Amino acid sequence: MIEIGRVKRTMNLIPARLLAIFTLSLLLSGCVGWLPSSGPSVSEVKDAAGSQRLSGIQLVDLNDSVARRLLAQRKQELFSEKIGVGKPVNWLIGVGDVVEVSVWEAPPGTLFSPSMSDLKSAPASSRVTPFPEQMVDSDGLITIPFAGKIMVAGRSPQQVEADIVERLKGLANQPQVLVRVLRNNYATVTVVGEVANSSRIPLTPRGERLLDALASAGGVRQPVNKMTVQVTRGDLVQSMPLETVIRDPRQNITLQPGDVLTALYQPSSFTILGATGKNEEVNFEAQGISLAQALARGGGLQDSRANAQGVFVFRLESADALDWPAKPVRTTPDGKVPVIYRADLNDPASFFIAQSFPVHNKDVLYVANAPSVELQKFLNIIMTLAYPVINVIPLTR
Repeated sequence: MIEIGRVKRTMNLIPARLLAIFTLSLLLSGCVGWLPSSGPSVSEVKDAAGSQRLSGIQLVDLNDSVARRLLAQRKQELFSEKIGVGKPVNWLIGVGDVVEVSVWEAPPGTLFSPSMSDLKSAPASSRVTPFPEQMVDSDGLITIPFAGKIMVAGRSPQQVEADIVERLKGLANQPQVLVRVLRNNYATVTVVGEVANSSRIPLTPRGERLLDALASAGGVRQPVNKMTVQVTRGDLVQSMPLETVIRDPRQNITLQPGDVLTALYQPSSFTILGATGKNEEVNFEAQGISLAQALARGGGLQDSRANAQGVFVFRLESADALDWPAKPVRTTPDGKVPVIYRADLNDPASFFIAQSFPVHNKDVLYVANAPSVELQKFLNIIMTLAYPVINVIPLTR
């Protein structure tokens, strides 16, 4: 009879325990929203894109057509297409160049001879008279005795020689002239930025190319794959990754006088968050990377946490990038559209799309937790709070 009584009392306590657990469950059911989490769930992202508070944010499912269109827009304009490969320029004298002029006279030439005594003592041969070096003035002129002011800017040395000979006819005996450019201060390119020595590089008739100028400046100071080269020619400004110039000889264009080369160290980066191997900002090459590469550099998806259907890319996109699904389209003050791209990695075809989808600078990659993870966290909290309540009710009296 005693044993039967104990069983009855125990059976009477079971509803009390269940009631305690049920009460705790109800108390916590309203707290699911503030369970510890690394970010929104898949459903929360969908709801945010459609909410009135965040209206206009575009939620776009990644597919082949979206990836192709974005990749086509990212196509770089090549130096060879935008600027042109170019050819070595004809060697012309310019303002600021330092030139030397020498004149020969056939005997008995006397125009430039020092004195008659020198003529008597010297053998009968042509005589050379070198004039002091001169810098071409702002008007493009130099001065030659008996010939006067000579326009040299924009002309080749051979043209200047012929002009001086013509002016000396009748004054000198069968004059011959040689014009040399001692210092080229006009036909130069300027190299600045992340190079060992910023400098002005003189051009020669050989035709210096882009990489020649960088080498003359001592090379770049940062890793090649993180460098961008900008060429400024007049009002035209064009830039390309240095790695592309090295790999494609057509982009190693011939430089023109007045070109400015700027070596830019502008490391691009994306931020990866959520259920991945690591949460951090990751730098990538100026050449660019794909979504698949970005996920790999973030340590991939965690098997125990990640929802493969919830891979998101948060980006401020150009207004004309796509045909936006939500109207009206929300834009930032600088005309960008906030977009959330979603990839479903449960679909094997999405891995091919991820290989062609380009990651942009300042993108945020986020991988949501699987629903089972949220449930597990919720049950862990319930059991943590319910266990002491259950144990305070003894099985026996």
